[in-house]
Amino acid sequence: MDPLDRPVNNKTPAQLAAELKRCAPDQGAALLAGHDGAVIAATLALLNPATLQDVIAELPSDAREHALAAASPEQSRQWQRNALYPEGTLGRMMDPVLAAFPPEVTVGDAIETLRERVKSHLVTYCYVTGDHDRLLGVVTMRDLLFSDNTRTLGEIMLRDVFALRASMPLADAMRLTLDRHYPVYPVVDADGRLRGAARGQSMFEARSFDLAAQPGSMVGVDKEERLATPWKESLIMRHPWLQLNLLTAFLAAAVVGFFQDTVDRLVILALFLPVLAGQSGNTGCQALAVTLRGMTLGELKPGSERRLVAKEAGLGLLNGTLVGVTAGLGMYLTASGQGQAQAFLLAAVVLFAMVGSCIASGISGALVPLTLKRLGFDPATASSIFLTTATDVVSMGMLLGLATMLIH
Repeated sequence: MDPLDRPVNNKTPAQLAAELKRCAPDQGAALLAGHDGAVIAATLALLNPATLQDVIAELPSDAREHALAAASPEQSRQWQRNALYPEGTLGRMMDPVLAAFPPEVTVGDAIETLRERVKSHLVTYCYVTGDHDRLLGVVTMRDLLFSDNTRTLGEIMLRDVFALRASMPLADAMRLTLDRHYPVYPVVDADGRLRGAARGQSMFEARSFDLAAQPGSMVGVDKEERLATPWKESLIMRHPWLQLNLLTAFLAAAVVGFFQDTVDRLVILALFLPVLAGQSGNTGCQALAVTLRGMTLGELKPGSERRLVAKEAGLGLLNGTLVGVTAGLGMYLTASGQGQAQAFLLAAVVLFAMVGSCIASGISGALVPLTLKRLGFDPATASSIFLTTATDVVSMGMLLGLATMLIH
């Protein structure tokens, strides 16, 4: 039995890797820290390269050094090279290139070189590189196996190579590969030098995690939090956003307090405050979801922000009018049933307040993520908290403000 297949503390590297995929990086590092370098290296080799880098960064320095020493020279070099790229970029998750040859190498020699390598590694393409490792072409396994052994790789290679830049964000790389579906993509630097290979599956897994974390980010849940995260860490991650949410809620309360005299005179308005807040909040959330989806899928092109905001404002006007008529009718019936002398005017106030708040919330749903992105923040980060504040303040302010001005 291979020593790396033997259980360590009743767990094999495969089992450890499965646990690491469910843990935050710091928890995964703590799980591995007590093992020897060979086990750590074997476990890391089973992880998505992006997850691998996050775990390596959290390992104690001695455990990291032992793991790098125990890994194969190719793996060790690639892991250290990947660490040079910022988090979220494609270079962070490259695999080592297992088959790269100069153009003068013959098909027969390339096959002999790969004969042993393919027993332990999956080789999908052969890459042809020139001076300073510049990518010249790619050879598919079919062309390699069915070409004459005396021909050179330079003669049979495909020259028009689609390659990704190591420095590009993963989201941008995913957009470029939407209509290609290759199993592996060569990754080059700014000078066209081959630096690694990115598997489509690994890219999809990393991007899927980002998308899965997005709903949590909208309400202040950290991307690193998992089901297995200890409650103390979860508290530290979540609580600051709840304090921020409380502070922003005070703004909405301040608006109601500003119009306290109006509320005291027309208590019926208090019945419709949550109605307006709920409807405008839903309108804003719809606009927010569409905007974030457009950013994620690359549909939001530079210069199209104004059209997006105008569209959401128009939808807010139409939706606000339709639901405003219903809400106004509800106010009229309620006010009439209570014997209010100005039932029709109260219904008109609700209608106009609903229209105005839905327009404002639609615009806010588009502007909040756009503003966060322009300021350099993750567009999804706590965007729902900021949106809720805007919709509550505007909806309550419009209802009470219009009532103050129109009803004496």
